[in-house]
Amino acid sequence: MELDALRTFVKVAELASFTRAAEQLGMPKARVSTTVQGLETQLGTRLLHRTTRSVRLTPDGEAFVERAAALLADAEQVQSMFQQGPGSLKGRLRIDLPTRIARTAVIPRLPEFLALHPGLAIELSTTDRRVDVIDGGFDCVLRIGTLDDSNLVARPVGHMRMVNCASPAYLEAFGTPKRLDDLAHHRLVRYSQTLDARPPGWEYPDGKGWKLLDMDGVITVNNTDAYEAACLAGLGLIQAPLVGMTQHLAEGRLVEVLPKWRAKPMAVSLLYPGRRNLPRRVAVLMDWLVEVLAPYVSAGR
Repeated sequence: MELDALRTFVKVAELASFTRAAEQLGMPKARVSTTVQGLETQLGTRLLHRTTRSVRLTPDGEAFVERAAALLADAEQVQSMFQQGPGSLKGRLRIDLPTRIARTAVIPRLPEFLALHPGLAIELSTTDRRVDVIDGGFDCVLRIGTLDDSNLVARPVGHMRMVNCASPAYLEAFGTPKRLDDLAHHRLVRYSQTLDARPPGWEYPDGKGWKLLDMDGVITVNNTDAYEAACLAGLGLIQAPLVGMTQHLAEGRLVEVLPKWRAKPMAVSLLYPGRRNLPRRVAVLMDWLVEVLAPYVSAGR
């Protein structure tokens, strides 16, 4: 039984689609179908129910897919057990990161990671929206905020420190706020992924937790690049993760305000599909991501 045939079947089962499996595996759809049919013939049982609209596992397929996935993980571990050097890792890694974190923290340091592991290739998705880890074929994703994927394994990274920012031009026009009461005379750049719901106001600690203070604003944006650009353009105050603001603050393009009234730190987690044996290349990548993000996160809230 060929491992490539098992990989093809497991990918079809994960995505419930021959078409998407073919795209992710870089194979013609006809070859994917033929490979799975050959595996079924070899096993003497039907693994998948196929219709024009859907693909789903048969009872035998449900029993087999778990064993096949475990066997593939074992095979990868065996192949690498005597190759522990930095250059021994091989294969593709598909990951998803929030746009700003990817641009400011991860991508600038990717050359050093790939220099250590020249046998790896990275497929990097960047978005502020939450992707489907399984359907997208991701090895791991970085999530900011509350988790809701109960079928995934979560590795806590820490809590991302926040900072309140304004541009020098904005502060010259509206003044620098010194206390919460001053915010009544200021504008907030609002952030909402859908643009439909009313975005929250200014978040601040009250000694027992965090509260929201409603504020005026002249612009609402739906992605972090626009959020940052609006602040740089002097359209209002923002509350953003420190990771994306460090360089702007150091070079004077933005100024920190109200440091005692920062928003609640945001939980940072790495999510990956539940597997008995995590591929070593994925574990190494996640360890590296934790190291890269260490300057921007704290263990507590």
